Amino acid sequence: MTKPTLIVMAAGIGSRYGGLKQIDPIGPNGEIIIDYSIYDALNAGFTNVLFIVRNEILKEFSARIGRKLEGRCDVSYAIQRLDDLPYGYAVPTGRIKPWGTAHAIYACRDIIDGPFAVINADDFYGRSAYRLLYDYLLRAHDQEGLYDYCMISYLLGNTLTEHGHVARGVCWVSNEGYLLDIHERKRIELLDGAPRFTEDGENWISVSSDAPVSMNMWGFTPSLLSELGSRFELFLDAMSDPNKGEYLLPELVGELISEKMASVKVLRTDEKWFGVTYREDRARVQKGIRKLIEQGIYPRDLWK
Repeated sequence: MTKPTLIVMAAGIGSRYGGLKQIDPIGPNGEIIIDYSIYDALNAGFTNVLFIVRNEILKEFSARIGRKLEGRCDVSYAIQRLDDLPYGYAVPTGRIKPWGTAHAIYACRDIIDGPFAVINADDFYGRSAYRLLYDYLLRAHDQEGLYDYCMISYLLGNTLTEHGHVARGVCWVSNEGYLLDIHERKRIELLDGAPRFTEDGENWISVSSDAPVSMNMWGFTPSLLSELGSRFELFLDAMSDPNKGEYLLPELVGELISEKMASVKVLRTDEKWFGVTYREDRARVQKGIRKLIEQGIYPRDLWK
């Protein structure tokens, strides 16, 4: 049996944050969020890690991350390129924005041949989430006509920042614990202490703090890779704005569910998310990590 691979999506530009947030230190010895993610993943059982990066940050990224993981796990890299498109397609004139999270996984199509987990590089997910994900992938198997996937869900209230808006995949879950639908809400904010979202920037709709949301922590069998290319072509053909459209994992998964091609088991966690969507978030993340170290969850020197 092929052991699951952990895919870390680290190619984001981080424009709202103002820099390469993926390698900004937040731990007492210069650790970054990815350090804690990999530490948790290794403790859960993962032994193979694949980083998706842009070519222009590969050298710096591998120096900061890859070297410290030598001897601890197998590390590889995939390059997410704007011109990595299906045959017959070209980058639209003026396009500089990356194609999105589903395109990031598309960059791994010739590297992965077994089950795999997907996380964001700039999100702290919590230790128990990796164990849930790894254990599920060990036994995941597609049945005839139905792919077997999973998703870690968080409580919306545990994933918000006080410093601006965030995008979250708000989920509808069956009584049996399977994902029914997911809607990407691209602007959720805390207003007067309560979460609300808007689609037009003017009208705000309340949403429960207990609503289950996706933080792009997924588990897939290799069958997803076979869907990425053809569906990417459909996305490109239907794209209304050639400079801003994004090929997103939640939307792709939603299509497979609606077509009854995939079942997605929702694995709930009460872990509290930390992230650095905005530069002002950094102090909060540092404080959260410091508290976890004081509680003995992490050693002070993570990789000693």
